[in-house]
Amino acid sequence: MQPWILHIDMDAFFASVEQLDNPELRGKPVAVGGTSDRSVVSAASYEVRKFGVRSAMSVVKARQLCPDIILVPGRMKRYKEISRMAMGVLAEFSPTIEQASVDEAYLDGTGLERLFGPIDAVCHRIKTRMEEVTGLTCSVGAAPVRFLAKIASDMDKPNGVYIIRHEQIHDFLQALPVKKIPGVGKKLLEILHRLGVQTCGDILQRDREYWQERLGKYGGALHDRARGIDPNLVTPSEQAKSCSAENTFHEDTTDRVVLKKWLLAQSERVGEDLRRHGYKGRTVTLKVKYADFKQITRSRSLDGRTDNTTRIFETACDLLQKLELRRAVRLIGVGVSNFTARTRQVNLFEEEPHAVEATSELDKAVDAVRQKFGGKAVARAELIEFKKSPNNSDK
Repeated sequence: MQPWILHIDMDAFFASVEQLDNPELRGKPVAVGGTSDRSVVSAASYEVRKFGVRSAMSVVKARQLCPDIILVPGRMKRYKEISRMAMGVLAEFSPTIEQASVDEAYLDGTGLERLFGPIDAVCHRIKTRMEEVTGLTCSVGAAPVRFLAKIASDMDKPNGVYIIRHEQIHDFLQALPVKKIPGVGKKLLEILHRLGVQTCGDILQRDREYWQERLGKYGGALHDRARGIDPNLVTPSEQAKSCSAENTFHEDTTDRVVLKKWLLAQSERVGEDLRRHGYKGRTVTLKVKYADFKQITRSRSLDGRTDNTTRIFETACDLLQKLELRRAVRLIGVGVSNFTARTRQVNLFEEEPHAVEATSELDKAVDAVRQKFGGKAVARAELIEFKKSPNNSDK
């Protein structure tokens, strides 16, 4: 059987969801992001991309490029809901799916031709079903290897299908710019350009050993990609490796009282998320970004794995206390990693696992109330007035 890997990428996902839910936004230059001058664009509709607006661009720059831009706040809960629907669609076609992000996934399409017809028909059936279920369009790329499938999905956006067949790989790669290869970042691209490399065909002008000598193991992988070789298969997505929350302030601050209250609010969000998914983590990480955009992280490993809000908060505060705040802080966040799932069987040859703390009865009670009456039904006293302040809105 001809091996096939498909890459499915939802078109302008966040912005498309907003246009789906609000018909008045359809056909208009919509971007998802904050409205303050300190905010950035999280996602841009195709209508606003025509003006040069892109994700990660500052709102100030986006407004300069498109004065009529419509900015709407993000709704991650809604995006995740649609994402689950999209993954459900893919599960109708193949049992082997790897979700790469909230809006994209790989699918093992080997053998699907026996069920759904030629690979062209498979791709179009996925697109049709995706629009029926989610109301959104997607772009589909298909190729015999993984990295080419991802490149293919970007070739005919939006709402397109692009297929790279086995016999087309060599010619396709000869003219493909090396910057199109997933994983080739800015620094590597600069090195390749200095060596006179613009396309994958240029890479093949020299043998594998040449690239290994200059780029180490990455050189060998790069040479393989230029030949259309990719050993990576579609593997079902692993469990989450971390859980975190962070906030960018409207005004930079060095006030430790304010920073600690943010850490408390974030620790509540992280702890609740851990308990909802049945995870406990052993490592707490504090993230701080200063006004000059320099970012640092500090981590501490606990004696036992926990989902306890208070323990997460106290550990984060202790890490903050050890920092000298010589500059104002722009962003602060807290995360928990090094997970164990709710149920876990220890291998006979595994060392004795670290202790796992029992979930706090207080946390259980708070979770139960919020689940029944909503997230705002109960709040810590020290956060009530803090969250009412217009300068401390949780965005």
